[in-house]
Amino acid sequence: MDNLTEIDCCPAHANVRSALPSVTSGSCNGWWRHRRSGSSRAYLILAVGIFSVACLPAGCGQDAQPQPAAEAKPATPAVPEDVQDAADALLGKETTVLLFGDLAKSGKQQFLAANVVPKTPKNNLPGTIVTRAVLVENNDGKWMEILRCDEHLKNEKGFMPGTPIGGVTGWRLAFEQDPEKGLALYFTPLKGAVDTHTLPIGIRWNPETKRYQSLDRSYEHFLTESPTLNTARSTLR
Repeated sequence: MDNLTEIDCCPAHANVRSALPSVTSGSCNGWWRHRRSGSSRAYLILAVGIFSVACLPAGCGQDAQPQPAAEAKPATPAVPEDVQDAADALLGKETTVLLFGDLAKSGKQQFLAANVVPKTPKNNLPGTIVTRAVLVENNDGKWMEILRCDEHLKNEKGFMPGTPIGGVTGWRLAFEQDPEKGLALYFTPLKGAVDTHTLPIGIRWNPETKRYQSLDRSYEHFLTESPTLNTARSTLR
């Protein structure tokens, strides 16, 4: 019993020629190594498969690349107290200051304020709808009105050409700022809550006359104001 051979450790059953015909070495150690090697490969393949599946959602343990944050919009500057006080004094407490600064590129501070009509189911017209608006300029520390829009359009010299014959109760207001020419305003008269589809009246700062004046239909040439309403009006169709 002390001197067992390799054959002795794997005795064959009676009438069985070979217990493991697939093992050609004839040794128990070789068969065991072969079996362990096959099992190890199977376990290794299974483990690699599980690990690969686990890596898919987790990124194999690597931190996910952070998404770039959306670029924050610059905050709207707060309206100075003296500007809001002047706007309220001209148009009442429910007044919105739309723009302020060197609007005309003339070196003087100005602001644009209006009574903006809030959006409702009955007021669903596009754009900014106002009932009144003013342009105000600071002269030697005092805020002075230089343009008014209510039922008509007028400045300190009179009524602006293009003002409709009938009084207007609402306007669509649009504006743009040119880095050289400054502020341009576009007033479209409205008939109640109906869009009249008329061309807007353009107004821009005239550096020669030092005031805001209306423009012709090409929006290139300035028009002279009229001291009376009759000569300044146009028909609202």
